[in-house]
Order: sequence, then structure tokens, then C-alpha cells
Amino acid sequence: MYVLGIDSAMSACSAAVCRDGEIVSRQYEEMARGQAEVLVPMIERVLNTAGRKAMDLDLIASTIGPGAYTGVRIVLSTAQALSLAASVPLTGVTTFDAVAHAQGPQTRGMLIALETKRADIYVQYFDPNGCPASEPAAVAEVALPDLFPDQSLRIAGDACERAAAVLRAAGRNIELTGGPALPDAAWVARLAGERFAAGNITAAEPMYLRPPDVGPPRKRRP
Repeated sequence: MYVLGIDSAMSACSAAVCRDGEIVSRQYEEMARGQAEVLVPMIERVLNTAGRKAMDLDLIASTIGPGAYTGVRIVLSTAQALSLAASVPLTGVTTFDAVAHAQGPQTRGMLIALETKRADIYVQYFDPNGCPASEPAAVAEVALPDLFPDQSLRIAGDACERAAAVLRAAGRNIELTGGPALPDAAWVARLAGERFAAGNITAAEPMYLRPPDVGPPRKRRP
């Protein structure tokens, strides 16, 4: 089973081809912007390296957010166009899921904290089996101690330091996992392949937990 995973939802861009759970081709690059120009050539390279064409795939998996509004739109529109053109099923993986599973086997619960680049933080809690144990949300930093009252917390994600500072100030015992902080298409492909094989398909629809930071156009002065 061949799965193509792609991501550009946050501050990175990646593509990977997974065959029966093993990564056979992968490219990953951290970048603040420019994913629209990089993603399609990156997909072409990983497919060529894997010796596959898009129509040879069994599944395409895309991150669906949360993340940067533009980044989510880029990855989803690319995935949808490729799925339609190649007649290959498309499924979605949240950025929370991708980061959580990249941390490896866990014996305790874990909070995933992702950057919004604003005053709030994207958060979701996962149990030791890697299953979501809270609803995904964009929350103010000051609300974290009330939302997650556990005395001890393990945290991962690119906003882990921000979340840890607030929770430590509230008297919590915080451990950072030290694992990958951003989504990686390799984990998107692996996770989607496992779920697809089990008959579990997530719709590739965007997860926006906050409105885009776009205001009304300014009026021109006469």
C-alpha cells in the first residue's frame, strides 16, 4: 500500500511516500513562508524517488490544520487537486495528531501546544494511547492552568515553551518531550495508512480554530 503524505499547514513544508508503514521517500524543510512554490515540486521529487506516479498511489493524506490560514489552504487545495486528477482517495490528518504521534510511544498523557503566532495557543490533550482526550481549541495562555489542572504535564509542539512557562508559573510540574515540534509528512502518511487499513477515513476538510487575521479594507482618503 502506497500513501503520499503532504503538509504545509505551519512553519514547514514536507512530502513523503510510505509503503506498508515504511517511509521510502521524504523531503522536509522548515520555512516561514513560500510553501506554495515549494510543495508541488517537493511532491514530484518524492514520487520520483519512490518510483511512483500519482495514479499508482492507494491514498493521499493531507494535514487539515490547525495552523496558518494560508498554509492550510495551500496543502488542502494541492491534495484535493491531486486526488481528483489521479482518482486516488484523500484523507485528512490534524496537525495535533501528526505532532503527537511523532513523539513515539508514550506512557503518560501529553499536551500538544502549537503556535498561532498570536496571544493564544492551539492545544489538544492526548491520552497514553495517542488518542485525543480533549477537544482541539485555541485558548489564551492564562486559561491553560484551568483547562489542564493536572499537577504534572508532558508537552510537545512548537508552542511548548510558551505553554510550559505559564503552567510552571502556576505551580505545575512540566516535562518537554524533546520530540519534533512541527508536523512532518512522514507521520501524516504513516498515520493515515494505519487508519485507512482499519477502515477509518477522516474527511479532508480544514480545521480552523480561529478566524483569519484579515480585516476590512481601509478606506482611501479623498
